[in-house]
Formats: sequence, C-alpha cells, structure tokens
Amino acid sequence: MRSTASIMHLDLDAFFAAVEQRDKPSLRGKPVCVGGIGARGVVATASYEARKFGARSAMPTAEARRRCPPGTAFLYPRGDAYRASSRIVMGLLHEASPLVEQVSVDEAYVDLAASDGIELTPEGVRAAARELLTEIARATGGLTASAGIGSSKMLAKICSDLEKPAGLVVVPPGRELELLAPMSVRVISGVGPATEARLRSFGVETVADLQRMELPDLVSIFGSAHGESLHRLARAQDDRPVVVEREAKSVSAEETFEQDVVDHAVLDAELVSLARRTAARLGKSAMFARTVTIKVRQHDFATSTRSETLLHPTGDAGAILDVARRLLAGVDVSGGLRLLGVGVSGLSTHAQEQLRFDEDAEQELPIPVDAAEVDVPATPAGDVRRTPGPAAYSTGPPQWWPGQDVEHEVHGAGWVWGSGLGRVTVRFEGPTTVPGPVRTFRARDAQLSKAGPPRW
Repeated sequence: MRSTASIMHLDLDAFFAAVEQRDKPSLRGKPVCVGGIGARGVVATASYEARKFGARSAMPTAEARRRCPPGTAFLYPRGDAYRASSRIVMGLLHEASPLVEQVSVDEAYVDLAASDGIELTPEGVRAAARELLTEIARATGGLTASAGIGSSKMLAKICSDLEKPAGLVVVPPGRELELLAPMSVRVISGVGPATEARLRSFGVETVADLQRMELPDLVSIFGSAHGESLHRLARAQDDRPVVVEREAKSVSAEETFEQDVVDHAVLDAELVSLARRTAARLGKSAMFARTVTIKVRQHDFATSTRSETLLHPTGDAGAILDVARRLLAGVDVSGGLRLLGVGVSGLSTHAQEQLRFDEDAEQELPIPVDAAEVDVPATPAGDVRRTPGPAAYSTGPPQWWPGQDVEHEVHGAGWVWGSGLGRVTVRFEGPTTVPGPVRTFRARDAQLSKAGPPRW
C-alpha cells in the first residue's frame, strides 16, 4: 500500500449499452441489453435504464426479457464499435501516464505516480482525473466513465464503483480502513459466493468483522494462501503494482464447494452458472474463443482439466455450456467434487459463427413499431408468429441481426431494428442525427448492405 493516493481505476459506464445509445439516438434514455439474444444467451451489458428493472451482466437473456418492459432493446454486440471507442480511451490514459494496465475493453488501472505534472495530493489527483473524464466524454461522443483513486489497486477499484455513473471518488491515505469497515466482505478481492457463505457461518459479514479475525483462524479455515490474502486485504494491505500486461490468453470462472458434491443436478446447475459467467467475461472483453476447458478437483484434491476445440470461435454461453457438459460427462464424480471451473482460450476479436438465435429472438423487434413510420407493414412486437427458425448451431451468422450497422443506397446509414419472416426493418439514424424513421425491406433487398460502425 502506497503513502499516496496515486493508483486510479477507470471503468467506462455500462460501456456496450452506452455505445449503442450514443450511436442510436432513438434508444437514448430507454432500457437496452447487449449480449446473446437467443434462448440461451447472456447479457453482457445492461444500460442503467434496464438495470432499474433488475437486468444485469451475466444474467440469462431470457430472464432479462421477463424483467424488462416492452420496448426494451435487445441487441447483439458490435465488437468493432466497442473496440474503436476503447482505443480512444486507452490512448488518453497512456497520455496521462506511461503505466496503464488494461484489464478489459472498458477498464484499466493507471499509475498516476509515473506521470509528469500531477500533484500527488487528494486535490491534485482529483483535478487530473476530472480533466481526464471530461476529455474522454468529448473524444468519444459523450461516453462517461467512473474513476476511483486510492493507495492500492483494490481500493481504487472499490472506489470506482461507489458513485456510478460518471463518478469520481478519491480515498486519502490513512482513510482506507474507515472506508472498508462497513462494506460487505464481497468487496475484498478473492471473496466470491462460496467464501462469503463460509465467512457468514462464522458471523463475518462486513470487512470490519473480517478485520477482527486472527490470521491463524483464517489460515485454518481457508488454507495458507487464501487465509493470508484475506487477512492482508481486509487491512487494505495490497502492494500489487500497475503493470503493462500482455493480452489475455484465457477467460474463466470457477467455484469451490463447501462440501464435496456428487449430485449431478447440482453440478449441472453450477456448470450453467459458470458458463454464463465465462461468456459474460468474454463479452466484456469483446472477444470470442475456440477452446473450452473444464477444471475439476476431486475429493482427494486431485485436479485435472479437459478441453475441446470448436471449429469456429464463439461467445455464446449456450455453446460453451454444451461443450462443458460433454467434458464433464467424461469425469468420474462418484467421489464428489470440491471445485468446478469453466474456461475458454484461443481468443480472437471476431467470430466466424454467430450466437444462436431462437425463433422468437430472430423475429422479435427490439422496439414497438410505429406503423406510420414503416413503409412495409412489419410484425408488431408481442405478435410473434411461430415459423421455423435457423438450426440450433448455425454455420454462419444470420443475414440481419438486431443492432447491426447497415447502409441503404437510397436512405443512407442506419441499423437493423428487427428481422424475420423474410423481412428486415431498419431505423435510419446515427450518432449525430435526431431519432430517424423506420422502414422495412425484403431481407434480400439488393440496395441494403452491411456497414461498419458510424462516426460520431
């Protein structure tokens, strides 16, 4: 832990959804969910408007559809658009400091002590961060970010979450324990659902409770490495430096069970959760993966992994889950599992296959149609007709998908508002226009073509 508040964690607010709302003026102020839009897709990002209804990252899209009101836009991710904005933001961070540790497409740590010209006082770093946040909004067409600044990476990350969106929190040196004490133990790095449940069984719910536990007790409960880490981090003792890291090679999620699990239903339910969490983390990085791996730890602590490589990269939770289920089926779990994990590797920025689309998702329009705006009558939202959908695993992407950037030779630039029944509905608008008109075309209209992200 440093003697100055000089580590900043910056996180772009509801990044994917914010980019969609920036590029699509008709969606501003409305609930938006970005992610897999098929039956087994997961939400990568929910706008703040959607979060009011309970939608959140890593939630099954089907659940988000049930929670959110009619008119919510469910859009497939536009990785190129997100990476373009991310490059601008990361470029600004590198101008502020030579030491930037990019965690994902929308967040990074910045070592302000490595920067020239920043006064390392609470007031000095606050002024520098406020100027940076203003510049980010200007350079990205209005995207906002939240920042936390503290004496360690853990404190900085915790602070960046406290006043979202567009928040800025600085914790002066010496105030760390005061900030942490009333918080849930979940804010401590390495405390997941299983560790939280185990701590609760000992009456530990807040960081203050954890601070009162002795090191030998924590080590006896969680083992040497984890116990020592909990003891240290509860006291804000985090000496991890900000380092320029290589590109991530894999993404994973795992769960350690309080008791050995032999029940196949319980293991399958956990596998579903892990696949969703892994897909959500993959989506947060705007990446796709070819190889799926499961990790199992038996009752006797013997640990092994099994992997399978797909023909094409995927970001679909359903595809990841199906492979993970096949892999787990080949594991002897009769003695019980202590740990189960799902991971993906072989990462790339593009997928050669699309997320699966179920029948409803392919035809459901993200926003109710105003018939007066539509040139050719479209199927109203809520009146979805049951017709055969694409195969469960498509050999390629559907021609049109909600949120996709398109160009029409007559009407100009727009985005796919919905499709199905041999038609595609497009809203013609962009980042610098007012909400535009909606027009429907035949799916094979020769004047309509895919396009790159719009300029803001």
